[in-house]
Amino acid sequence: MSRNQTGQQPLINLRAAVVFLIGALVAMTTGALTYVSGNPVPAALLAGGAAFGASVAFAHSIIG
Repeated sequence: MSRNQTGQQPLINLRAAVVFLIGALVAMTTGALTYVSGNPVPAALLAGGAAFGASVAFAHSIIG
């Protein structure tokens, strides 16, 4: 793993950051669309959480 100018290693690598960013974007979009469609907030949170897990697993397998 490469070091930055101060000699410290990054907290997470770029691949992990991209995978989690994709998961967060998919989760927020899914939760928002679920809520806007008329479902209660807990249902939107559950849908967003499920979408986060599925999209992180998918992105992890696709991004090499």
